[in-house]
Amino acid sequence: MRSAARTTGSQRPRAEGLAHRIVSGWMALVVAQWAACVPAVAVAASAELAAFAVQRNEDGVSIDYSINFDLPRGAEEALNKAVPLYFVAEAEVFRDRWYWRDKRIASASRVWRVVYQPLTANYRVTFGGLSQSYPNRAEAFAVIRRGANWKVAEAAQIEDGSRHYVEFSFRLDTSLLPRPMQIGIGTQPDWALSVERMQRFD
Repeated sequence: MRSAARTTGSQRPRAEGLAHRIVSGWMALVVAQWAACVPAVAVAASAELAAFAVQRNEDGVSIDYSINFDLPRGAEEALNKAVPLYFVAEAEVFRDRWYWRDKRIASASRVWRVVYQPLTANYRVTFGGLSQSYPNRAEAFAVIRRGANWKVAEAAQIEDGSRHYVEFSFRLDTSLLPRPMQIGIGTQPDWALSVERMQRFD
């Protein structure tokens, strides 16, 4: 009887592990089938910087930007199904060095989470731990597309007499999507949305 009890106990984790693999495999299959429905001729969404400026003053270095973009088809379909989308803006400040690779002296990032709420037909945008609801998509994305007086470096980090520049990027971050959805969409142009800019400042 003891031997039988031990055998049953050892089989239970195996059964649970098998069930987990079956569920994971099923989810991967569903996502793969969904991804396969995207036309092979899909084109990456366009994104462009409508405005970009770097300011240096006694408080440090800040940037202003405005981005125009169309939401990619795959991302739009996911958003309509209440899947949260994440947008990331990053800025890095570098100092020129003739004898070695340029030195990164500061970095900053911003992350927005936007999700459609079907029950209220609103869009909720979360940024910096705070959430705000908007009645339509245009108003929700307006707060994501623009940044004003974003401080990316302290004054003490900037060395007088040296040359500096800012590398800025903005993208739809698929790595923050629910894990089952990440399978197979990383290389799909129907999910690609990004823009970059490098600009020097005095």
